[in-house]
Amino acid sequence: MRRPAARHLALVALAGALVSTGAAAPPSAPPGGSPAKTPVAAGYGGAVASVDADASAAGIAVLRSGGNAVDAAVATAAALGVTEPYSAGIGGGGYFVYYDAKTRRVQTVDGRETAPATATATLFQENGVPIPFAEGQTSGLGVGVPGTPATWKSALDAWGTRPLRELLRPAEKLARDGFTVDATFRSQTEANQDRFKDFPATAKLFLPGGALPVVGSSFKNPDLAATYAELGRKGTGAVYRGPIADDIVRAVRTPPVDPAATRTVRPGDLTGRDLRAYETKRQAPTQVSYRGLDVYSMAPSSSGGTTVGEALNILERTDLSALPPAQYLHRFIEASRISFADRGRWVGDPAAVDVPTRQLLGQRFADSRGCLIRSDRTLTSPLAPGDPRNPAACGGAGQAAPTTYEGENTTHLTVADRWGNVVSYTLTIESTGGSAITVPGRGFLLNNELTDFSFAPAAPGVPDPNLPGPGKRPRSSMAPTIVLEDGRPVLAVGSPGGATIITTVLQVLLGHLDRGLPLVDAIAAPRASQRNQATTEVEPALWDSPVRAELEAIGQGFRPNPEIGAATGVQRLPDGRWLAAAEPVRRGGGSAMVVHPYGRP
Repeated sequence: MRRPAARHLALVALAGALVSTGAAAPPSAPPGGSPAKTPVAAGYGGAVASVDADASAAGIAVLRSGGNAVDAAVATAAALGVTEPYSAGIGGGGYFVYYDAKTRRVQTVDGRETAPATATATLFQENGVPIPFAEGQTSGLGVGVPGTPATWKSALDAWGTRPLRELLRPAEKLARDGFTVDATFRSQTEANQDRFKDFPATAKLFLPGGALPVVGSSFKNPDLAATYAELGRKGTGAVYRGPIADDIVRAVRTPPVDPAATRTVRPGDLTGRDLRAYETKRQAPTQVSYRGLDVYSMAPSSSGGTTVGEALNILERTDLSALPPAQYLHRFIEASRISFADRGRWVGDPAAVDVPTRQLLGQRFADSRGCLIRSDRTLTSPLAPGDPRNPAACGGAGQAAPTTYEGENTTHLTVADRWGNVVSYTLTIESTGGSAITVPGRGFLLNNELTDFSFAPAAPGVPDPNLPGPGKRPRSSMAPTIVLEDGRPVLAVGSPGGATIITTVLQVLLGHLDRGLPLVDAIAAPRASQRNQATTEVEPALWDSPVRAELEAIGQGFRPNPEIGAATGVQRLPDGRWLAAAEPVRRGGGSAMVVHPYGRP
């Protein structure tokens, strides 16, 4: 494989000092507090990277005790349900990508939430008009059947080595004994204060006495501890039938709203039958070849794998390592714009619509779209999609439609073990704080994933594959990714961020594979996100850089975004060590840990 000479990208220098990639000492916990965060660690025996130190520590403890990457991923995810309850938890869903070192195969679990059996294309319409987004978000109407518990069961049944009750114990203890509140947790609570106060169970948990949690205080969730203990005894099926399931259905169909609340909180139509009917999907990953590597990710119902894959295929024809920063960023922006145009037209739940996954990932289609990119001009959004089944010589084959809205909060974890197994797992409850509905007595928030559906067709007369339907999975942008070389893992990466997940994962891959950045530096680099929109979102370091002026001179338009994504990853180093990498700053910084940081055990 051709690897570019390692050098710092000029754009990265604009963000300030970068993080060293040297092996980090194991984080120590202050008395009665959470472990310290470090964004990078290298060593033997396995690695975990997540946004939270308590969660990463839970995964490392499993690896140290002999569990494998799947076991550790479930333990880490369960802990994130405690410490990152506004991003993930058993009230949500996600996508699990697994590399098996014995078979050298990548396999996936689709644990996306599903709509009730009664859902129709007009689920979010009233008198033929879409309801306000906020009324879909903070409601029972937006709640889909949770997929996270079933995802844990599917992964553990297929590849795990430890019982669920053992893997839930660290999270159960964390919920019972408490974790240390940080500035991110407080600010996310504050941003949701107006929503949370309207639901007594949510306000009691997250706004005790009507006050925001204090940074440095201990946050406890005894109801969630009891729920985890119940799942440990009964299995994850307890979420889908029995008392927990009954409580979920009641909370959706009759949202537990404060009588004094003035907001409109619409009920949903979720039933016990919907919960009992839920199943995850074991399916093949997406796969493209890029610079001699095999890049695997999540197939539809997620659009992550197809959209990242198409963009990589478009960029394959260009030597990105040789381009000056402005032209490199221009190519990245235009490839993103094109692949999002095609995503909007063709990708939805393949159980409900015909998704041409194989053709979207074909090099012939990518070439028919990539030829639109010119070094001296900018494409105009919304850009018309192409037809992957019948690629035109160079252009589109349909009517342009804008990209629909998608919430930007999720969480991602990445795990590797001593045997070489790797997990890349993205999970979510959709918006920060999900639906804002805490299941009374259970300690977890319900998702608002159904708002990822289009409330109405994106453009009149243009087919929209992402309208609601009975039992349908809403389109996602989650892109948990694993990269192999000759059948062995090179790196794994993923990110939260709604539709910005796709551009974040793509940019991290390009930064590392093409621009030669160490993985942690590729994660730290300033980001841009173009999603077939009139302007490209950029973080402050790019907004304030001379590169912006260079690109504006050829027609690019920009708007500022203070923070895009929050990636984590793991990498296999040439000497056999694992390197874990996370955000130095975004989302309050992430937590990278390894089992043995100082050498082989």
